[in-house]
Amino acid sequence: MTDPSVELRVEIKGLMLDPSSNVPIVILRDVENQLFLPIWIGISEAQAIASRIEGIEPPRPMTHDLLRALVDRLGGKVVKVVISDLKENTFFAALHLDQGGKDLVVDARPSDAIALALRTNAPIFVLQGVLDQAQAVDLATKATDQEKLKKWLEEISPEELGKYTM
Repeated sequence: MTDPSVELRVEIKGLMLDPSSNVPIVILRDVENQLFLPIWIGISEAQAIASRIEGIEPPRPMTHDLLRALVDRLGGKVVKVVISDLKENTFFAALHLDQGGKDLVVDARPSDAIALALRTNAPIFVLQGVLDQAQAVDLATKATDQEKLKKWLEEISPEELGKYTM
């Protein structure tokens, strides 16, 4: 039996649009076990993630750049981001900050947490319990079959996955 509180390091596999709904999806991959976790996100958040992945620097700070600057100016550091819960098909995340030796945890949407992690080079984790729960989430509206989705994500090439553009 796995410990649901174990944090598993994940990486961003890519961004794509759900072909049935045109809603952006960020694809996270568990580094050790090669499990994929798709999280459906908003267009603005997808754009914030994509711009950082593509190395685009906006002429003026965007929201996540502002958050990074505030954390820096207040003497803090983003230590890590954790996708911490899944309730009623909604993912939750927490920002783990260090401010002068004081640990702070701030609730966040996963998409915002991921966008901030990219800007601060902070690692991204998912709790084992969330991955376990996500296996049971009915993805029928997102794909015809969860196993097909997993197989497709495992076999998709970077070229097919493409870059999310607005």
